[in-house]
Amino acid sequence: MNLVGHLINGEIVTDSQRAQDVYNPSTGEVSKQVSLASKQTVEAAIAAAQAAFPAWRNTPAIKRARVMFKFKDLLEQNADKICALIGEEHGKISHDAAGELQRGIENVEYACCAPELLKGEHSKNVAPNIDSWSEFQPLGVVAGITPFNFPAMVPLWMYPMAIVCGNCFILKPSERDPSSTLFIAELLKEAGLPDGVMNVVNGDKEAVDILLNDERIKAVSFVGSTPIAESIYTTANANGKRCQALGGAKNHAIVMPDADMDNAVAQLLGAAFGSSGERCMALSVAVAVGDSAADALVSKMKEAMKTLKIGPCHDDNNDFGPVITEQHQHKVFGYIDSAEEQGAEIVVDGRNPNINGYENGFYVGGTLIDRVTPDMDSYKAEIFGPVLQVVRVDSMQAAMDLIDDHEYGNGTCIFTRDGEAARYFSDHIQVGMVGINIPLPVPVAYHSFGGWKRSLFGDLHAYGPDAVRFYTKRKTITQRWPSAGVREGAQFSMPTMS
Repeated sequence: MNLVGHLINGEIVTDSQRAQDVYNPSTGEVSKQVSLASKQTVEAAIAAAQAAFPAWRNTPAIKRARVMFKFKDLLEQNADKICALIGEEHGKISHDAAGELQRGIENVEYACCAPELLKGEHSKNVAPNIDSWSEFQPLGVVAGITPFNFPAMVPLWMYPMAIVCGNCFILKPSERDPSSTLFIAELLKEAGLPDGVMNVVNGDKEAVDILLNDERIKAVSFVGSTPIAESIYTTANANGKRCQALGGAKNHAIVMPDADMDNAVAQLLGAAFGSSGERCMALSVAVAVGDSAADALVSKMKEAMKTLKIGPCHDDNNDFGPVITEQHQHKVFGYIDSAEEQGAEIVVDGRNPNINGYENGFYVGGTLIDRVTPDMDSYKAEIFGPVLQVVRVDSMQAAMDLIDDHEYGNGTCIFTRDGEAARYFSDHIQVGMVGINIPLPVPVAYHSFGGWKRSLFGDLHAYGPDAVRFYTKRKTITQRWPSAGVREGAQFSMPTMS
């Protein structure tokens, strides 16, 4: 059986001590195994990165950017293969995988701007014959820990910018779908990246703990669930590392009485069920203002969901595919069960999907649940499946209070024709990413991505301008060259510009 290894110092290596099965979620069958890195393997990757750092940090930014330009071309040339690998191990439909990859490529494009992004600032004659400037220097060896749901895109949020800023990188991707991530990293070598600058270690908690505790790792970026994000942030900070840890979400869409209901339904279909709801920006709660709006929303959603197509990853006619594992499938079923037991109304039930020819796949059908209340377990939790819940409230303020009271603050949106309501919502809602008639307000690559509250631990968001700040440290230099024959006496008071 094929064994997925690690990329260390430009070579694919395997660690024979431990391995884990990798499943094809569409069929429910084991497709390969992934080598789980031992302590020695992780430390070898760190050593390779540390050895490569001095030469790479001194490589001109324009040369580092040229690697990224070539890398972008290779990603586009190999897009079909990458999307197939994503589908085989994640279950994502190929058109969805293509969208994920494109979003990742856009981050590579932004990294190509490194010569501009790293220019720093300069002021001449801040005092007589004194110049001052700042520059952005790399941190050293940095690490990224990424989730299963975006095996191409989320790593591309991290290492292109880290590397182009002059750092060396250790990536620990999800062991559930490792192949596309590893293949993409190999393309960096083909693009001309020196050996050791980019390393991939596949593994589990053992590998993560080593990265968090090794003093050679200067910064850690993480995307995953909130409990793990909080733990990683706490441990990394205790060890003196810079850390950004993106956690979970419970994204709400307010549906106002004046909303274009047909448009709202069409947008919610994709935002709730795309990628089987396994997105941290998935819209999993529709908050309908007034029973009239709620009744119309539920009626139209129920009708529209009849056209949803669920099936294997390779069929582009499908809207979404399976969830990642059998365990997660049963977890999602459990949340639907609990909602029903606690008094919610199951309008469309996805607990028994019948996928002809793929009966053993990990499928959950699109599910619509009405009359959900904030005290229900299904409302509190991030279900991470194709489940849309409807909560009914009497006013826009009640809807906003509901959103603000939730522990997560990743993304939200409002469907309305009222500009005043939209402006008030965007100004006052306590959520990091806001959409106005846009259900998935994911920032483009030249802005930054991040939530509020317990959806993000750390001061800087992912990718975009914040990534430059996260992966560099500012140094300010003040310089004077005294004129020949001119000498000043000692000054004991605080220097000023006077």
